[in-house]
Amino acid sequence: MQQEGCTMSGAGGLEQNSHRAAMITLEDLENMTEHQASDSAYNSHGRLQEEPEPMENEEQERLLEYWQRVGRGHQVDVPRDMAEPIQQLTRNNHPQERERVPFKLLSRKEKHGKVLYEKRQYGKAKWACIKMEEKQYEQSTCLAFMKIMKYICEQNSAGLYLGMTIPILTTVHINETQSELTNSVTVAYYLPSQYQEQPPQPSDSDIIIEDWPPTVVYARTFSGATNENIIMQQISLLAELLESPELCLQDTFIVAAYTNPGAADRQNEIWLLQRP
Repeated sequence: MQQEGCTMSGAGGLEQNSHRAAMITLEDLENMTEHQASDSAYNSHGRLQEEPEPMENEEQERLLEYWQRVGRGHQVDVPRDMAEPIQQLTRNNHPQERERVPFKLLSRKEKHGKVLYEKRQYGKAKWACIKMEEKQYEQSTCLAFMKIMKYICEQNSAGLYLGMTIPILTTVHINETQSELTNSVTVAYYLPSQYQEQPPQPSDSDIIIEDWPPTVVYARTFSGATNENIIMQQISLLAELLESPELCLQDTFIVAAYTNPGAADRQNEIWLLQRP
C-alpha cells in the first residue's frame, strides 16, 4: 500500500472534525445496514466455528464503495486494496469474542465511587508494530491501522485471519517543550495468545514483530475522539491525578483504543508509563 493512499486536510480540516476521528474505521460505518455491525474494525480473535460463504464480488465492491464514500467525508482516502480486509472484518464481526490484553491490577484510585485511574502490570508479550511519521496524528494512525488490518486479514506467513485483540495501542511522543505531539507514532497490535509463541510473519515489511518487556502503566479512561489536542489534555489530566508523576516517562505515552474508532461513544484510555 502506498502511503499517499490516505490523505488529510490541513489544520483547518482538523478543527472542523475535532469531534470526529479521521480514521479508516469511521463513525458512519455503524449506519451502513442492519446486517453489518458497527464494530467491524475491532472484532473476533479468529475462532470461527465454521467458514462463512464468501461474499459476492458485488458485495465486496459495495462495502469498499461505502467506506470510500464515508472516508471522503472525513478527507481520508481508502485505497482499493483495502477491499478484502474490509470484507474479512465484516464477515468475522464477533465483538464478544475479542481477546483482551492480559494484565494484573496493582491498585486503583477512586473518588466518590468514580475510578480516577488504575495502576496495572502488563507482562512480556509480542506485538505487531508499525511506525508512521506523517504531518498529522490522524494521517499516521490511519495509514498504520490500514496496514495492521491487512496483516490481521490473511496477509501474513500463515495465510490466516488472526482476529482482533483489544486494546489497539498508539505510542505517542511530545516535543522538548512538552507543548505538542511529535509526528512520529507507533501503532501496535497484540498477538492473540495462540500466536504469542510463533507469530505469523507480516507480508508487509513495514510491520515488525516486537517483544515488549513487562511494563507498569497508569491508565485513565476517557471517551470520544483522539486528536492531538485531546491527547495532550488527557496526558495533563492524568499527570495531575498522580501522586508522583515524576516516576513516569515524560516524553512517551500510549493511547489505548477499546472500541471501533467510528462508534458514537468510543472508549479509550491514556497510559502513563512508569520508568523502568
